[in-house]
Amino acid sequence: MSIGAIDETNAGVHGLVTLAHGGGGKRMHELIKDVFLPAFANAMLQPLSDSAIGNLNGCKVALTTDAFVVSPIDFPGGDIGKLAVCGTVNDLSVAGAQPLWLCASFIIEEGLRIEVLERIVKSMREAASEAGVSIVAGDTKVVPNGACDKLFIITSGLGIVKANLSAQLIKPGDVVLVNGYIGDHGIAVMSKREGLGFEADVKSDCAPLWSLAEALIENCKGLRCMKDPTRGGVATALHELAEAAGVCIEIDESAIPIRPAVLVACELLGIDVLYVANEGKLLAVVSEEDAELALNVMRSHPLGKDANIIGRVLPEPKGRLVIRTAIGTRRLVEPFSGEQLPRIC
Repeated sequence: MSIGAIDETNAGVHGLVTLAHGGGGKRMHELIKDVFLPAFANAMLQPLSDSAIGNLNGCKVALTTDAFVVSPIDFPGGDIGKLAVCGTVNDLSVAGAQPLWLCASFIIEEGLRIEVLERIVKSMREAASEAGVSIVAGDTKVVPNGACDKLFIITSGLGIVKANLSAQLIKPGDVVLVNGYIGDHGIAVMSKREGLGFEADVKSDCAPLWSLAEALIENCKGLRCMKDPTRGGVATALHELAEAAGVCIEIDESAIPIRPAVLVACELLGIDVLYVANEGKLLAVVSEEDAELALNVMRSHPLGKDANIIGRVLPEPKGRLVIRTAIGTRRLVEPFSGEQLPRIC
């Protein structure tokens, strides 16, 4: 083995951390369950949901945190500042919580131009205003040149829970919806980074989702849960829901909204669009009775005009994701274990 190469057979708990451990797939979940969960285990953390839910003086609140290390820090449709705000707002939103306050910490590389930092901070302010949240606390650290890549941002968010949502509420017969085209964010970032030339056709879907989530909560009594398919994409998010609920989720390939330019880019890169990250999409699981209502609610919202029903919940095989292809065959969709799109969030 050459110097600097990684032995994947020794990359477990007692091996080396690899990029795959941060990719949102099987390796990342192994790292969380084998290293972090045993150390920090408690009732609020145990569900490993997008946000921790707890009671604070009789008020049900949600708390979440995230780190953003996207490269490049500017991409079609957004930048690392907008991404940091929307990502944290959306983790609260899909948990059924109205986002209220954010904290933001900045790790800044020595040599970053002040005007770049000012532009990113302005972008955060605009995204926070759109989402209806305030950035109420923060921290800054400056590290030597080369110790980070321009700028990393860590955000935490607090929200008030407005609906009791959980993957455990999912039942066979339920329906799965997505609020629009998938894969836009990951391809927009990759295109800018690698100079693939898709920038004119594909922009990041980065957007705060609370207003859409709120509309579903207020109108759909059969809403079981929501999830934002960020790292690991739609496939990973649905795998997590299927495992948590002990059900099978079957999706219809022909029903999934995908832009032609995104499909072309995925073919060029040799990746599956189902694993590509999104930053303005939510998956909703609703009762069969409320499926058309939920679809109409989504389509009547600016962030859901391209929404569609993409799947259904089956009793078997438990904990698995199945795709029905355009030619009518069915195949299992496995959780990926590698790193397809490094540093897209």
